[in-house]
Parts: sequence; C-alpha cells; structure tokens
Amino acid sequence: MRRGIPWAMVGFRVLLAPAMVACALLAAAPQLWLGAMIAAGFVSDVYDGILARRWGTATTALRVADSVADTVFYLGVLGAAVVRHGPVLRERVWLVVALLAMEAARLVFDWAKYRRVASYHSYAAKAWGVLLAGATIALLCLDRWYWLVTAALVWGVACEAEGLAMSMLLPKWTHDVKTLRRALVLRRAMLAEAGR
Repeated sequence: MRRGIPWAMVGFRVLLAPAMVACALLAAAPQLWLGAMIAAGFVSDVYDGILARRWGTATTALRVADSVADTVFYLGVLGAAVVRHGPVLRERVWLVVALLAMEAARLVFDWAKYRRVASYHSYAAKAWGVLLAGATIALLCLDRWYWLVTAALVWGVACEAEGLAMSMLLPKWTHDVKTLRRALVLRRAMLAEAGR
C-alpha cells in the first residue's frame, strides 16, 4: 500500500489535466472547481515525494513519472487558462512559447543524453511550483492579479534554463540536484570517478 499511494498521487495529477479543461469548457461557474483541482494537484505534487522518501519507496521510475505528471498537469492548467482567459495569455504569448520551447528542448536533450527525463527537483523548480499554483489560482479562480502569470512564466523559463544547464553539465543521469552549483560539484565528482 505504501508503494501504491505515491503512484496513485502521480496518476491523480495526470487525470486532473483533462478534468480541468473539461471544467473550464463545461461548468457554468468553474472557479471553485478549478481552484480545488489546482490545489489538489499542488498538494499531491508536494506529498507524493515526501511520502515515497519517508516510506522508502522512492524509485527512479517514480521520480521520472512525477516529472512527467507535473508537465501533463500544467499543460491541463494551460488548457483551462486558454479556455477561460485567452486574451490574458495572448498578451504573454511569447513567454508561453518560450516556456513550452524550453520544456521541449529539455525533454529532447534529456532523452537523447540519458534515455529518460531528468528529475532534478531543484529549489528553483519548487519555488516555481508555488508561484505557478498561486498564479493559476489568481487567474482561473479570482480573475485578477495577472502580473503573477507574467512572473510565473518568466520564472518558469529561468527554471527550464537551469534544468537544461544541469543536463548539459552532468555526464550521467542523477536525481534530486537542488542547485546548479550542486550540479557542478557532482560533475567534478563523476568525472574524477570516471578518470580512475
């Protein structure tokens, strides 16, 4: 059961993506439902890793699935935002395109180099998750504070650049690299170990 709960939380986030788009399209007053789904997705993202580490069930597959689920979940948030607030996103279309392009570049680079998705869970990415949850709740539930959307998109581009830099630096796949500085330290250690 302990192994299944973190996996269920990851799967739950994936299922929330189409549910949010459907809610934005079909619900008469979707703000409450969208807010609940965003909050539930955010809580599941925080606790799936905490529980897996506490219970000793954290695996490479779970880490990768968690990263993929995050991407799918926030694509669902983006879909709901397009439905409900297309003009707000059109004003920021270059930031949205830059973020999606950076995410795609990272996924392609990681797959080409490691044959799997990177799973760094950096401090910057965790802060981005909090900022993105706040921005999407402000946008989809409160219909205000659009500047938070801009801030979240800019921070997201920076996080994707950090992740790409980590992937370029690290000679082999690793997980839970919290900072770019830590990636540099790990790189030196991996290269020294390979030189032996």
